Amino acid sequence: MTVAALLAGMFLATYLTRASFLVFGHRLRFPPALKAALHHVPVAVLTAIIVPEALAPGGQVNVSLGNPYLLGTVVAAVVARLSGHLLLALTVSFAVFGLMRWW
Repeated sequence: MTVAALLAGMFLATYLTRASFLVFGHRLRFPPALKAALHHVPVAVLTAIIVPEALAPGGQVNVSLGNPYLLGTVVAAVVARLSGHLLLALTVSFAVFGLMRWW
């Protein structure tokens, strides 16, 4: 199979999946339990992306205070929880991460 055929197949599968919600979306009715479960998907996806990199940067598990990725992530979570401001949490955690990498 050629690369062009694979790309065309992936494009078609993605396009049809997304277009189906635009065409038939107004007719779909989700049960309340499914709506409640789908509400948690963004948090689950972000956790799946962030936690492995914070705990094992470069593929090596490092759960110590010397791990700038882990400390920056923990600081971001604490600041976001206490302040409720995402931009402040990102700024402070990037500052902590940068200082740890520079120091």
